Amino acid sequence: MTLGFTPVVEIYGANAALLNERLLEWEHTDVAGFKSDQLKLTLDIEGLEGLPSLGGNIGLRVGYLESGLVDKGRFRITKRTPSLFPLRLVLVATAAPFDHAEFKQRRTASHGPISLGALFRQLTTRYGFSPRVAPDLENEQILHIDQTNESDMAFLTRLAKRFDAVAKPVDALYVLGRKGTINSLSGKILPDVELSITRDNRPGDRAFINATFTDSSRATYLGARASWWDAGAGKKRTVEVGIEPFKVVTQRYQNEAEARTAAEGEMRRVGREGLEVNVVCPGNPAFGAEGLLLLDASWPGFMQGRWSIDSVTASGKRSESYRCTIKASGLAPAE
Repeated sequence: MTLGFTPVVEIYGANAALLNERLLEWEHTDVAGFKSDQLKLTLDIEGLEGLPSLGGNIGLRVGYLESGLVDKGRFRITKRTPSLFPLRLVLVATAAPFDHAEFKQRRTASHGPISLGALFRQLTTRYGFSPRVAPDLENEQILHIDQTNESDMAFLTRLAKRFDAVAKPVDALYVLGRKGTINSLSGKILPDVELSITRDNRPGDRAFINATFTDSSRATYLGARASWWDAGAGKKRTVEVGIEPFKVVTQRYQNEAEARTAAEGEMRRVGREGLEVNVVCPGNPAFGAEGLLLLDASWPGFMQGRWSIDSVTASGKRSESYRCTIKASGLAPAE
């Protein structure tokens, strides 16, 4: 997308006129998985009688005057922190889908035998979400799995991780898919967001980009090993994927098929998550958790390519600055 030069941020919903008039700084954190997206606003409350109420629903639009604004979703105000010198108020708001009290309630239950798709739909529809499941995950079989003193939100995330997948609310949908496919499953087909380094890249320039690259475990493991209990033989058996050295999956599974699925998923994670890039760059509302970042030929060769975005923290001051801090992990070769 073509970006403009004049940053614009707009709050809508409860007390919108007051919040927009008094806004000094803002920060929006968009994260993968079941963690709550968060919006933080810093307001000038000099001369203000009273404070904005807790519990109000607000929304955020951000972008540039020249290229338009993008809606980043709705949030509920959950925390107020006023300070005396200077007279300021910090509001913290949490993404609306995560504010459902029952969604956070801990439960104990056993599930199975059931398909992954059926269990996912069962757990998400009870909260009014419309579930979307990637075809390659739909018929994965679960013989038995326990949910022990765990919220449905946390359990869904753990369940997805077992199959090297991601579970995430997207507006009224709840989506289960591989990294890099969440947006397409939700119906929001988004292209890779391409990022280029300018020829004269230096601190202080509006277009300045800085980045760090981490390669932590890619060379440590070349395979994965998982175990399962053979009830007929009365002994533990193992499944190996790849070659030595093996990353050991500590959980024991009910049968060989489940153990193999876990080992294959762990192998994909080892190949992908051992590579990480952290980028600080000009703000772009197209960046989002579970989206894809493309580092083009202007980058060093070892950083070039497609990355799966784990988190984006966007921040700025009204009409003065708009920057993004991105944490992203490498995609597995098949992705």
